[in-house]
Amino acid sequence: MTRKKREDRNHIIYEIRTAQGSYIGVTAKTESTVLKSIRSRAAKHFYRAKTESKNWLLCQVLRSYNSKDEIDIRPLELVRGKAAAHKREVELRRELRPALNTDTRGD
Repeated sequence: MTRKKREDRNHIIYEIRTAQGSYIGVTAKTESTVLKSIRSRAAKHFYRAKTESKNWLLCQVLRSYNSKDEIDIRPLELVRGKAAAHKREVELRRELRPALNTDTRGD
């Protein structure tokens, strides 16, 4: 018997701001607070930018920073459920037009 997949977890839609533009993303609330969760996600973005040779705009911009502490990240919304969170993220990307989002599926 397989475990039923969770559908009720909280997800956070967040924005990373840089001098070159902003990025909007979504992540599950995995830490005790919203801020800890999005800081953890930003650290993953920073790590990938430094260690992988992805040519995404966000990675290119993050490579110019020396520390993940230089990244300005803020929560935009807290949404219940993964599907609803991803749908809302697409709506926000259409509305705000962040310059650093390369993957525009759904836009």
